[in-house]
Amino acid sequence: MVLSLVTAEEASAYNWTRTLSEGSNGTDVREVQIRVAGWAADSPQQTVVSVDGQFGPGTKAAVIRFQRAYGLTADGVVGPQTQAKLNELESPNGTKHFSYSEFYSKDGSGFNGGNVSATTVRENVRRMMYKLEAIRVKIGNRPMNVNSGFRSISHNRNVGGASNSQHTYGIAADISVSGVSTTTVRNAAKSSGFSGIYSEGSFTHMDSRVEYPYGTQSWWWE
Repeated sequence: MVLSLVTAEEASAYNWTRTLSEGSNGTDVREVQIRVAGWAADSPQQTVVSVDGQFGPGTKAAVIRFQRAYGLTADGVVGPQTQAKLNELESPNGTKHFSYSEFYSKDGSGFNGGNVSATTVRENVRRMMYKLEAIRVKIGNRPMNVNSGFRSISHNRNVGGASNSQHTYGIAADISVSGVSTTTVRNAAKSSGFSGIYSEGSFTHMDSRVEYPYGTQSWWWE
């Protein structure tokens, strides 16, 4: 384990074994891309951080934005300090501010009964939580409430969702933030790699439809 880590949360920390920079490639680069995916742009822009294991200019730019947001040296190099900050966002139950249970289907089926396996849903939700961590920073570190995350096919049908809803794959969430306008939340989502975004009432729907082969892969922003 890294540095003889001992607590349950620390024991789950990703084991970075090298410094990463533009030109690097591998599974550790892919992990960086997952964790900085919410830093896809400085302002609303239809772009995503490719999770392909290739450390290119887009990944470097996202790393720089992440570093600036967390008060690190913004050089686009993923060294020990940046790796430590990335690991601070981890939790055995999800990420620092979000837990898997918040995204369970409301009918009690957990991550089961969707259009993909529970294992795939869990990984999709993990990737989404890192994007939500970025949004949380962008709106002033305000707590975010997950009104709806993953939905089983049965639950999705019962609530009137589309048959191929992004919720049934674990790549969508309906989020509300007390004291923050839906416009502000939408704008934060639009710089965080979310490709399906709209608001209804007090919540904002956001999904990653263009990154997954689950149906429509066209950008759709309100």
